[in-house]
Amino acid sequence: MKRIFILAICSVLLFACGDDKKDEPKTTSDNTMSASTDKVMQPAEFADPKYAELGKKMAAQLSSGDIDGWISNYADNAKFRWSSGDSLDGKAAIAKYWTDRRKNVIDSISFTNQIWTPLKINIPQTKFDAPGVWLLSWYLVDVKYKNGKKLMFWAHIDHHYDANDKIDQTIQYIDMAPIQAALSKK
Repeated sequence: MKRIFILAICSVLLFACGDDKKDEPKTTSDNTMSASTDKVMQPAEFADPKYAELGKKMAAQLSSGDIDGWISNYADNAKFRWSSGDSLDGKAAIAKYWTDRRKNVIDSISFTNQIWTPLKINIPQTKFDAPGVWLLSWYLVDVKYKNGKKLMFWAHIDHHYDANDKIDQTIQYIDMAPIQAALSKK
């Protein structure tokens, strides 16, 4: 009697839990797994890894002083924003700023401990989010200024790419206070 009771409970549980796993991969006749064909658009997903390679290339270009190569990654209407609220509008303004910076302010600069994460935003989560491909990056900046001072700091940079794989928006999150202190005349 006890066995029949246990068998009855197991049967009820099997039938009650039956088809809850519709979207999970199913085993095919050759014992491989097949994914569900139902695809729901996610708000965000990983983008093509080529964007991480573009970011690494840009870091190398900036480090070597190849501003022409570095700026070639930008769209003509690009915007460059800093977390401090400062900004540059247009490829020409960005090129002028960074050309002057590398020529007259920065003696050498390198980027280590780099992390590159390309994301594709399918569904903006707020009214301020831009859909499309974003490249999020974090790295340690080691810079020596023309005045002889050295500084190491962490930077986080977000690049947004347009339909032509050109950057139309950059947001750089850094603490400007140590940079300004290193560049002060005192």
